Amino acid sequence: MTIQGAPVTKNECALLAENTAKVVVGKQRAMELLTVALIAEGHVLLEDVPGLGKTLMAKSLARSIDGRFRRIQFTPDLLPADITGFSVYDQKSGDFVFHPGPIMCNVLLADEINRTIPRTQSSLLESMGEFQVTVDGRTLQLPRPFFVIATQNPIEMDGTFPLPEAQLDRFLMRIDLGYPSRDEEILILERFQQDDPLESLEPVIDPERITHLQEERSRITISSPVREYIADLVAATRSHGKVRFGVSPRGAIGIMRAAQALALLRGREFVLPDDVKELAGPVLEHRIILRHDERTRGATAAAVLGEVLGSVPVPVPV
Repeated sequence: MTIQGAPVTKNECALLAENTAKVVVGKQRAMELLTVALIAEGHVLLEDVPGLGKTLMAKSLARSIDGRFRRIQFTPDLLPADITGFSVYDQKSGDFVFHPGPIMCNVLLADEINRTIPRTQSSLLESMGEFQVTVDGRTLQLPRPFFVIATQNPIEMDGTFPLPEAQLDRFLMRIDLGYPSRDEEILILERFQQDDPLESLEPVIDPERITHLQEERSRITISSPVREYIADLVAATRSHGKVRFGVSPRGAIGIMRAAQALALLRGREFVLPDDVKELAGPVLEHRIILRHDERTRGATAAAVLGEVLGSVPVPVPV
């Protein structure tokens, strides 16, 4: 497998997750999923309580790919121009000069995205889908790669603006981090006792190489049985008795691309059904909208997805 004459190896793809592990403790699975989303040209929503390392993960990934990192703290008074940029009149030249916003980067951390107004949320989500911004009639392409890691705080929900389901669908994955184990907590204390390991973290790949990996991901083979398996899975979410709205076609495309990225990460030139099953939770769960009466009875999207995965036949290699 080659990209512009250069070999692509499992080690090169996996190196991103391994490099960030020098800083981030106990989140290997989450970092692998972030790497998969990056290669699949998707975006990620991290949901968990404060202080679990969401910002540290984003900074570590950006530094590992030698990319430009920007962080936006979302607040109720944040405006779309604070994200995309704005034009200012220059009296000397007599023209308007565009000042690019923080969105012009490779890795953008949208911190507590649910704390800003829907208009500002929409300006970011539009850029995520189209990889461009439009300001004063000018359309500007975003740098490539462009990767958004948004966070939501599940506590202190007063005065927040939860993302509607249609906007949640624009995120390739939703990931819950969880607390570290006791041994991991001790390792965190040891690692950060004297120095910040992020300051000494060195890049292991560059942004141009990431775009090449994204191109190679699109050429990973997906057989007809695996495509049919994906179609059967999303169809089963739509027909499930507890579900009001199932997985969208965007979700089907998303899990296909994520499975291709996972195969590339693990050094394979083809997707396995197990790749699809492994990624079903982070890619599909947040796209399943349950009926209101089922939610009041305690039903969860995770449980419904588990039933779907157990009922849809898995294709057998021939």
